[in-house]
Amino acid sequence: MKILKYILLALGGLVILAGAALAYIASTFDPNQYKPQIVKAVKEKTQRTLKLEGDIALSFWPSIGARIGRASLSERASEREFAAVEEAHVSLKLLPLLSKQAIVDTVRIKGLRASVVRAKDGSTNVDDLAGPPPAKDAPAAKGAEADFKVDIAGVEIEDAAIQYADQAAGLKYAFSKLNLKTGRIAPAVPTGIALSVRAQRDKPRLDLQTALKTRLAFDPGRSLALDDLALDAKGVAAGITNLALKATGSAMANVTSGEFTASKLNVSLTGMSGKDALDIKVDVPRLSLAGDKASGDKVAVVAKITGPGGTLHASLMLPGIEGTAQAFRSGAAHLDLDLKRGDLAVKAKLASPVAGNLKARQLNLPKLKASLSASGPNLPGKSIAGELAGSAAVDGAKQSVQANLAGKVSDSQIKAQVGVTGFAPLAFKFNAVVDQLDVDRYLPPKAAGGAPGAAAPKQPEQPFDLTALRGLRGGGTLRFGALKVNNVKASNVRMDVRANGGRVDVSPLTAGFYQGSLSSAVTVNAAPATPTFAAKHNMSGINVGAFLKDLAGNDTLEGRGNVTADVTTQGSTVTALKKALNGNAAVKLTNGAVKGIDIAGSIRNAKARLGTLRGEQTQKADKSQKTDFSELTATFRIANGVARNNDLSLKSPLLRVGGEGEINIGEDTVNYLVKASIVGTTQGQGGRELGDLRGVTVPVRVAGPLANPSYKLDFGAMATETAKQEIKGRLQERLLGGAAAKGAAPAPGTAPAPAPGDSVRDKLRSIFGR
Repeated sequence: MKILKYILLALGGLVILAGAALAYIASTFDPNQYKPQIVKAVKEKTQRTLKLEGDIALSFWPSIGARIGRASLSERASEREFAAVEEAHVSLKLLPLLSKQAIVDTVRIKGLRASVVRAKDGSTNVDDLAGPPPAKDAPAAKGAEADFKVDIAGVEIEDAAIQYADQAAGLKYAFSKLNLKTGRIAPAVPTGIALSVRAQRDKPRLDLQTALKTRLAFDPGRSLALDDLALDAKGVAAGITNLALKATGSAMANVTSGEFTASKLNVSLTGMSGKDALDIKVDVPRLSLAGDKASGDKVAVVAKITGPGGTLHASLMLPGIEGTAQAFRSGAAHLDLDLKRGDLAVKAKLASPVAGNLKARQLNLPKLKASLSASGPNLPGKSIAGELAGSAAVDGAKQSVQANLAGKVSDSQIKAQVGVTGFAPLAFKFNAVVDQLDVDRYLPPKAAGGAPGAAAPKQPEQPFDLTALRGLRGGGTLRFGALKVNNVKASNVRMDVRANGGRVDVSPLTAGFYQGSLSSAVTVNAAPATPTFAAKHNMSGINVGAFLKDLAGNDTLEGRGNVTADVTTQGSTVTALKKALNGNAAVKLTNGAVKGIDIAGSIRNAKARLGTLRGEQTQKADKSQKTDFSELTATFRIANGVARNNDLSLKSPLLRVGGEGEINIGEDTVNYLVKASIVGTTQGQGGRELGDLRGVTVPVRVAGPLANPSYKLDFGAMATETAKQEIKGRLQERLLGGAAAKGAAPAPGTAPAPAPGDSVRDKLRSIFGR
């Protein structure tokens, strides 16, 4: 016992002597005298500039530590500041080091400022401070290094600000007013955490003031647990202003075993998305997913969106699950949607049992049923209803979604396969067959015309927004047995659609079309600020009259034949598209008619009244009259919304019509000069009068609104042309007839022929009324 007593006394004396020695060193050693050497060593080691503006204080017993005042460190090989601190203190207990433990007293940092940058190549401006990475063939840590444990009494950070820039992603974040206080930090030891920080980003805008309190337990690389979670965030995020996010509950995730548990987890979010108010709540009473077992109570998600456009209520209910994480299942999950927008009311329901494999990230809806009902005064029949049934599957590992659906919506029978083939960016695929679809039934009704003679106030044209196309990627095929859009009808329609980066190609687009066929290719490019469009159409053997009447309510043309067009345009309104139209078009029709004027009849009537008519005479279109033709051809060059033609050719047994002019598509007007010539006659069409005008060309000016133009017949030119023809005929008769008279006398009893000069004078007098 005495020996033990002496040993203890000796050890105590050594401790006292060591403490006295450390106390002497601490009282006599001034580390501030070595600032230049410290700055120089840092410069040589890291190529960074260290500035020590505050004092340095050291402690040696019972913990070795340091306290420094204002200090800053530059970027590598630059004088630009990388980090700075107003005050910092850290200390490490000495004796636990002997048992391979690093027990750190509370770390205190005040006024930290740092700027972290991630370059486009993935490197950061702190890589050199972390030291070189271990060699690929270096052995794993063993022995003392592997067993060395770190235990921190706590961390206190006050008023820190950190800037983070990701040059590869083009993002910049700012974290300010950062305050953190923790309890003991050690593996698998729960510790209290209190954190507050303001997080900001420019594009897309983020500005959140966040406060977090919880008890954290972690095992690095293995598990993370949050108990008594209380999260409160306010500000702007994800396009939501006045955001208020609250979360409470407990959760645990084990990376090694794949286990996840949550209890009493409640999340609520309110805010404004544009002019819409959001209110979302999530309730997870209990959920446990482990490798050998899965269980949980009903999960509920309820959302409400209210705004000028109406109100949307949505609820998702997932009943309790059972099984394992690799093969879990539940009863029927229900999704209900209820939308009210003015007089429109829409309700949708979706239900299906749920099965899945969390480890493989798979989810299946094997018996999916969906129903839709809508009512409103502007709907066809004031209501729409439909039901679809099928199945759906999600594979997160393969980033794919596949759904097979069939059913009826209103009068349309639908069978479709739709899917997603990538999540980032989203890519879709589809193949749908619809027996019939009348798109006009689902469009808003056209405004009724005003009272006759009253000019309705012109409303400003609203631009259409195609920016949603920029995020589309994928393609598929649509087939319709019968399709009607803007009163234009087609049958056996097939559309092959491809989309990528804002460009949508529909090619080929084929259909039976007005007793003929249609073959088209259409491109819409929404990637530029002003969207562009291109279209190639080939209509073969179509009934043009029926097509124009359905398309524009215009029945001025009849006939069957071919129409081709190859055009481009750009703009964000229909008017802009019409005025920017460029390209070419061609028409070739047979056995038809131009309604609104009977050119032969007008000429015949004019012939009878040439004595009283002078100059140009205008007549309005009369749809009861028409000019028949056996063939009509024309080609057009279109520039800036104006279609110009100089080769119009219309042929019939009576007429030959040529012409040139332009159609202003942007203004919906026409200005055309038609030249009609009489080439034949039949007794049934006033043949005698027309026979007298054979070879006479009559100018006809077609001008005015495209839907109801006026026709101007130039009777002065007609009279002049008639006189020329008559004089030419009489001269020929006189010359030829005089030569014949010398060789033959008039037959007995026959009256002598009138003198040629008298006949010409009489004819001219009848023509000009003089």
